[in-house]
Amino acid sequence: MTRVLPYLLVAVLLSLGACSSMKIDDFSGTRPDFRPETYFAGQSRAWGMFEDRFGNLKREFTVDLQGDWDGTTLTLTEDFVYSDGETEQRIWRITKTGDGLYEGRADDVVGVAKGIARGKALNWSYDLMLKVGDSRIKVRFDDWMFLQPDGVLINRADVSKFGINIGTVTLFFQKGSPSAASLGGRKTAA
Repeated sequence: MTRVLPYLLVAVLLSLGACSSMKIDDFSGTRPDFRPETYFAGQSRAWGMFEDRFGNLKREFTVDLQGDWDGTTLTLTEDFVYSDGETEQRIWRITKTGDGLYEGRADDVVGVAKGIARGKALNWSYDLMLKVGDSRIKVRFDDWMFLQPDGVLINRADVSKFGINIGTVTLFFQKGSPSAASLGGRKTAA
Protein backbone atom coordinates (compact mmCIF):
# COMPACT_ATOMS: atom_id res chain seq x y z
CA MET A 1 0.00 0.00 0.00
CA THR A 2 2.81 2.43 0.84
CA ARG A 3 4.34 1.80 -2.63
CA VAL A 4 1.09 2.76 -4.33
CA LEU A 5 0.68 6.01 -2.38
CA PRO A 6 3.49 7.96 -4.13
CA TYR A 7 2.15 6.95 -7.57
CA LEU A 8 -1.37 7.90 -6.57
CA LEU A 9 -0.14 11.27 -5.27
CA VAL A 10 1.74 11.94 -8.54
CA ALA A 11 -1.35 10.98 -10.59
CA VAL A 12 -3.56 13.34 -8.56
CA LEU A 13 -1.06 16.21 -8.88
CA LEU A 14 -0.72 15.66 -12.62
CA SER A 15 -4.48 15.63 -13.09
CA LEU A 16 -4.79 18.86 -11.12
CA GLY A 17 -2.09 20.42 -13.27
CA ALA A 18 -4.01 19.41 -16.40
CA CYS A 19 -6.93 21.61 -15.31
CA SER A 20 -6.50 25.02 -16.87
CA SER A 21 -8.57 28.07 -17.58
CA MET A 22 -9.59 29.14 -21.08
CA LYS A 23 -7.07 30.92 -23.22
CA ILE A 24 -8.15 33.35 -25.93
CA ASP A 25 -5.81 31.80 -28.51
CA ASP A 26 -7.78 28.53 -28.20
CA PHE A 27 -10.51 30.29 -30.23
CA SER A 28 -8.35 31.42 -33.16
CA GLY A 29 -9.99 30.44 -36.44
CA THR A 30 -13.39 29.65 -34.91
CA ARG A 31 -16.52 31.06 -36.55
CA PRO A 32 -18.47 33.27 -36.68
CA ASP A 33 -15.81 35.97 -36.38
CA PHE A 34 -16.65 38.32 -33.48
CA ARG A 35 -15.67 41.96 -33.80
CA PRO A 36 -17.25 44.26 -31.18
CA GLU A 37 -17.17 47.32 -33.44
CA THR A 38 -19.33 45.50 -35.99
CA TYR A 39 -21.59 43.54 -33.65
CA PHE A 40 -22.45 46.46 -31.35
CA ALA A 41 -22.91 49.08 -34.11
CA GLY A 42 -26.59 50.05 -34.03
CA GLN A 43 -29.11 48.72 -31.54
CA SER A 44 -29.03 45.55 -29.51
CA ARG A 45 -30.61 44.18 -26.35
CA ALA A 46 -29.33 41.97 -23.54
CA TRP A 47 -30.91 39.93 -20.77
CA GLY A 48 -28.79 39.18 -17.74
CA MET A 49 -28.51 37.95 -14.19
CA PHE A 50 -26.05 38.04 -11.31
CA GLU A 51 -25.44 34.94 -9.18
CA ASP A 52 -23.40 35.07 -5.98
CA ARG A 53 -20.48 32.69 -5.47
CA PHE A 54 -22.85 30.08 -4.05
CA GLY A 55 -25.01 30.06 -7.19
CA ASN A 56 -27.90 32.04 -5.68
CA LEU A 57 -29.69 34.31 -8.15
CA LYS A 58 -29.39 37.83 -6.72
CA ARG A 59 -30.44 40.16 -9.51
CA GLU A 60 -31.91 40.16 -13.02
CA PHE A 61 -31.81 42.94 -15.59
CA THR A 62 -32.21 43.96 -19.21
CA VAL A 63 -29.92 46.26 -21.16
CA ASP A 64 -30.73 48.32 -24.25
CA LEU A 65 -27.57 49.18 -26.16
CA GLN A 66 -26.82 51.77 -28.82
CA GLY A 67 -23.45 51.58 -30.54
CA ASP A 68 -21.87 54.14 -32.83
CA TRP A 69 -18.64 53.18 -34.67
CA ASP A 70 -16.78 56.06 -36.32
CA GLY A 71 -13.96 53.93 -37.74
CA THR A 72 -11.76 54.49 -34.69
CA THR A 73 -13.94 54.47 -31.56
CA LEU A 74 -17.05 52.52 -30.65
CA THR A 75 -19.25 54.61 -28.35
CA LEU A 76 -21.53 52.09 -26.67
CA THR A 77 -24.38 53.39 -24.49
CA GLU A 78 -25.83 50.76 -22.15
CA ASP A 79 -29.17 51.49 -20.44
CA PHE A 80 -29.81 48.99 -17.62
CA VAL A 81 -33.21 48.24 -16.08
CA TYR A 82 -33.04 45.97 -13.03
CA SER A 83 -35.88 43.72 -11.87
CA ASP A 84 -36.37 45.92 -8.79
CA GLY A 85 -36.96 48.98 -11.03
CA GLU A 86 -33.54 50.60 -10.55
CA THR A 87 -31.96 52.03 -13.70
CA GLU A 88 -28.36 52.75 -14.61
CA GLN A 89 -26.44 53.97 -17.65
CA ARG A 90 -22.87 53.22 -18.69
CA ILE A 91 -21.21 54.77 -21.73
CA TRP A 92 -18.19 52.90 -23.07
CA ARG A 93 -15.61 54.39 -25.43
CA ILE A 94 -13.87 51.41 -27.01
CA THR A 95 -10.87 51.81 -29.30
CA LYS A 96 -9.39 49.14 -31.55
CA THR A 97 -5.64 49.28 -30.87
CA GLY A 98 -4.45 46.43 -33.09
CA ASP A 99 -5.50 43.17 -34.70
CA GLY A 100 -8.15 41.89 -32.27
CA LEU A 101 -6.92 44.22 -29.51
CA TYR A 102 -9.21 46.69 -27.73
CA GLU A 103 -9.10 49.27 -24.96
CA GLY A 104 -12.18 50.66 -23.26
CA ARG A 105 -13.06 53.45 -20.89
CA ALA A 106 -16.21 54.32 -18.94
CA ASP A 107 -16.87 56.63 -15.98
CA ASP A 108 -17.12 53.79 -13.45
CA VAL A 109 -14.21 51.78 -14.90
CA VAL A 110 -10.92 52.19 -13.02
CA GLY A 111 -8.12 52.74 -15.51
CA VAL A 112 -8.43 51.07 -18.90
CA ALA A 113 -10.34 47.90 -19.83
CA LYS A 114 -8.35 45.54 -22.05
CA GLY A 115 -9.84 43.15 -24.59
CA ILE A 116 -8.51 40.51 -26.96
CA ALA A 117 -10.68 38.95 -29.70
CA ARG A 118 -9.87 35.72 -31.50
CA GLY A 119 -12.34 33.93 -33.75
CA LYS A 120 -15.78 33.85 -32.13
CA ALA A 121 -14.52 34.91 -28.66
CA LEU A 122 -13.53 38.06 -26.80
CA ASN A 123 -11.88 38.20 -23.38
CA TRP A 124 -12.46 41.57 -21.70
CA SER A 125 -10.92 42.46 -18.29
CA TYR A 126 -11.37 45.56 -16.15
CA ASP A 127 -11.85 46.98 -12.67
CA LEU A 128 -15.22 48.57 -11.95
CA MET A 129 -16.53 50.73 -9.12
CA LEU A 130 -19.69 48.70 -8.42
CA LYS A 131 -22.61 50.39 -6.69
CA VAL A 132 -23.64 48.49 -3.56
CA GLY A 133 -26.33 50.30 -1.60
CA ASP A 134 -25.14 53.87 -1.01
CA SER A 135 -21.46 53.10 -1.56
CA ARG A 136 -19.19 51.76 -4.29
CA ILE A 137 -16.65 48.95 -4.13
CA LYS A 138 -13.89 48.16 -6.58
CA VAL A 139 -14.34 44.74 -8.22
CA ARG A 140 -12.60 42.92 -11.07
CA PHE A 141 -14.54 41.68 -14.12
CA ASP A 142 -13.19 38.90 -16.33
CA ASP A 143 -15.64 38.75 -19.26
CA TRP A 144 -15.78 36.02 -21.91
CA MET A 145 -18.05 36.71 -24.91
CA PHE A 146 -18.93 34.08 -27.52
CA LEU A 147 -20.72 34.89 -30.78
CA GLN A 148 -23.12 32.18 -31.95
CA PRO A 149 -24.00 31.37 -35.60
CA ASP A 150 -27.46 32.97 -35.30
CA GLY A 151 -26.14 36.33 -34.04
CA VAL A 152 -26.78 35.70 -30.36
CA LEU A 153 -23.86 36.72 -28.16
CA ILE A 154 -23.30 34.87 -24.88
CA ASN A 155 -21.36 36.67 -22.14
CA ARG A 156 -20.14 35.19 -18.87
CA ALA A 157 -18.21 37.38 -16.42
CA ASP A 158 -16.49 36.27 -13.25
CA VAL A 159 -16.58 39.03 -10.64
CA SER A 160 -13.92 39.10 -7.93
CA LYS A 161 -12.68 41.24 -5.06
CA PHE A 162 -9.12 40.82 -3.72
CA GLY A 163 -8.78 37.82 -6.05
CA ILE A 164 -11.75 36.02 -4.45
CA ASN A 165 -14.74 35.19 -6.66
CA ILE A 166 -17.87 36.96 -5.43
CA GLY A 167 -20.19 35.99 -8.26
CA THR A 168 -20.95 35.52 -11.94
CA VAL A 169 -22.81 37.69 -14.42
CA THR A 170 -24.45 35.94 -17.38
CA LEU A 171 -25.83 37.87 -20.36
CA PHE A 172 -27.40 37.03 -23.71
CA PHE A 173 -27.30 39.71 -26.43
CA GLN A 174 -29.43 39.97 -29.56
CA LYS A 175 -28.99 42.42 -32.43
CA GLY A 176 -31.77 44.84 -33.34
CA SER A 177 -34.12 47.21 -31.56
CA PRO A 178 -36.27 46.01 -28.68
CA SER A 179 -39.92 45.32 -29.42
CA ALA A 180 -42.86 45.89 -27.08
CA ALA A 181 -43.22 42.11 -26.81
CA SER A 182 -39.64 41.68 -25.61
CA LEU A 183 -40.19 44.38 -22.99
CA GLY A 184 -42.98 42.45 -21.32
CA GLY A 185 -45.61 44.79 -22.66
CA ARG A 186 -43.91 47.99 -21.42
CA LYS A 187 -43.90 50.84 -23.84
CA THR A 188 -40.70 52.73 -24.52
CA ALA A 189 -40.20 56.27 -25.67
CA ALA A 190 -39.21 56.54 -29.30
